Amino acid sequence: MDNNLRHTGNNHKSGKNESLAHLEQRDTRMWDVTGAMVFEESQSGKILKEDDAQLAAALQEAGKILASGGTVAFPTETVYGLGADARNTEAVEAVFAAKGRPSDNPLIVHIASMSQLDGLVTRVNETERRLMEAFWPGPLTVVLPVAPGAVSPRVTAGLSTVGVRMPAHDIALRLIAAAACPVAAPSANRSGRPSPTLASHVGEDLAGRIDGIVDGGPTGVGVESTVVEVGADGTVTVLRPGGITVRQLARVATAGVQLDAALLEAGGVDIPAPRAPGMKYTHYAPRGAMRIVAGAAPERVAARIQAELDAAAERGETTGVLAFDEHLPRYRADYVESLGSIAALETAAHRLYAALRRFDDRGVTCILAESCPQDGLGSAVMNRLLKAAGHNVIHV
Repeated sequence: MDNNLRHTGNNHKSGKNESLAHLEQRDTRMWDVTGAMVFEESQSGKILKEDDAQLAAALQEAGKILASGGTVAFPTETVYGLGADARNTEAVEAVFAAKGRPSDNPLIVHIASMSQLDGLVTRVNETERRLMEAFWPGPLTVVLPVAPGAVSPRVTAGLSTVGVRMPAHDIALRLIAAAACPVAAPSANRSGRPSPTLASHVGEDLAGRIDGIVDGGPTGVGVESTVVEVGADGTVTVLRPGGITVRQLARVATAGVQLDAALLEAGGVDIPAPRAPGMKYTHYAPRGAMRIVAGAAPERVAARIQAELDAAAERGETTGVLAFDEHLPRYRADYVESLGSIAALETAAHRLYAALRRFDDRGVTCILAESCPQDGLGSAVMNRLLKAAGHNVIHV
């Protein structure tokens, strides 16, 4: 059911987070519960059977580690998260240290039941409650006024608010319930790296830095949750696009939905205090240099991408391209990764991070990517592409 992983490479130190100055190596426990994940059908889809003893024992063990101040990575419906007791400053600092995460970047708190909001936040207004009823459990984070002393100040990064979500993944919900505490959980990757959609991705980045990994197989949505904040007038502001689209939000938010101005900024580096994860720093980046080519005519986009790839090959670089199925035959590169059909951007969301990690595994030094329409889930896909490329866009 489980084994131990131990990372023997050098610790990567970053000036962005003082906690990295001294990071103790630790044995990383692995619970592989994929073989114990027996599903049954329900009106809401497939759910895990509650009577699997192997799965229950693994989650109870992992939950005890969280409750005692440890760090455990676990699957959600979006990506793998790295969890710690949100009330325990030492545990939360271990998350920052393991990830090399900047200390002014707030964390999202995950809960398993609505009752956990009691004592965690000071109020939930009518619009926020409607959003929760519509999209929880699910990939929606709602920024709420935090109750004094409810979580470690490291979770909120000094803000008076906290982002809260209830993941739509049975393993995540049962693990949080077993821990019996609100769980602060950013994505389970080194800061700035592509987010993990497989337990193996977590191990690549964090083995030897965290206490455990619950392997529940591949995640679903593939990009992180949508983060929203509700104004006094009921207007919903999207701070980070994700698995819930603007169109879906608008069906519930009668006062309207708007995008935060920071989403339009080319790097967000001038934001004094990010109100949500992913607003300030370059995220999701591969090791190779990445650029996006955008334009109305696919032929011109493809021609420019190929010209950039050819020039990179002449320089002796290893080349890669991220493209949609409709355009794949147009490209010659060392490695070509498909994002699926441009008409089905949920596939792009699911494949993006794994494709970026495969480029890293292959030593790709020059990556060109097609842009996509920013309707629906395309908004989240483009947000992640832009962050991965450091907003380096070629317009044709």
